[in-house]
Amino acid sequence: MQVILAAAAKTKQKQPSRLELLRRLVHIRLGYPEVIVDIVEDPEELREIYGAPSERSLKKQLTRFDKHCRAFIARSPFLVIASSDPSGRCDASPKGDAPGFVQVLDDQTLVIPDRLGNNRVDTIGNLLARPGLGLIFFVPGVNETLRVNGRARVTTDPALLEPLAVNGKVPRSAILVSAEEIYFHCGKALIRSDLWNPEKQLRRSEFPSLGQILADQIGGISIEESERLTAESYRTRLY
Repeated sequence: MQVILAAAAKTKQKQPSRLELLRRLVHIRLGYPEVIVDIVEDPEELREIYGAPSERSLKKQLTRFDKHCRAFIARSPFLVIASSDPSGRCDASPKGDAPGFVQVLDDQTLVIPDRLGNNRVDTIGNLLARPGLGLIFFVPGVNETLRVNGRARVTTDPALLEPLAVNGKVPRSAILVSAEEIYFHCGKALIRSDLWNPEKQLRRSEFPSLGQILADQIGGISIEESERLTAESYRTRLY
C-alpha cells in the first residue's frame, strides 16, 4: 500500500473525518492500493481536535524532584531515554539495572550510568551535539510512569562514576541530566496494554532468539555461532 500524505486544509470548518484513513482508492499500482491520508500541520487545528488540557494535567508539572519523584526513581529498574541528532533524527534507548541505578544528586539533577553495550553510542553521540532529552521511568507493577525532560551532559568524572560501580566495575561514562520538566504520567497506556499481567507474557519459544534474528538479518554466520556470541555477551559484558 502506498500512502499519499495530504496536508489538512487550514480552515475552521470542523472535519469529523480528520486523522482517519480515507477509504478512497486513487488507483492501483503493482497490485497495492494507494490511499490518501489527511495530515494535521497547524497547532490550532490540533487543539480543535483535542480540546484544552485539564488544569490538573498542567499543574502536575514540576521543575524539581519532590519526595514522590525521588521514591519512584529509587524503585525504578528501567527507563527509556529519547534523544535526537542535529538533523532531528530521533533515537530511543532502554536503560536498565537494579532499582535505584539512577541516582538523584540534588533537586534538579540525575546521573545515569552508561553500562556496557554495543559501542554504537547513539544516545551519547546525540547528546554531545544536541543535549535535549526525555526520560520515562517504569516500576514493575505500577501503571503510572514518571517523565523527566531536560538537558544532558556526558561525564567521566571519577567522583561521579565510582559510586555507580557494580561488581567492582566502574562505568566508562555517565549522563548528567538537568531536569526542566518532571511529572507523573497516568496509567492508561499500561492499563490498556495490561503490561504487568504475567499471563500475558509471551512464552520465549514463541518468538525467535536474538541470535537467530541476527543470523537471518546479517547473513554470513550460522545460527549456532550467532547464539554463542549473544550468550557470551550477556555473560561477560553486562558490566
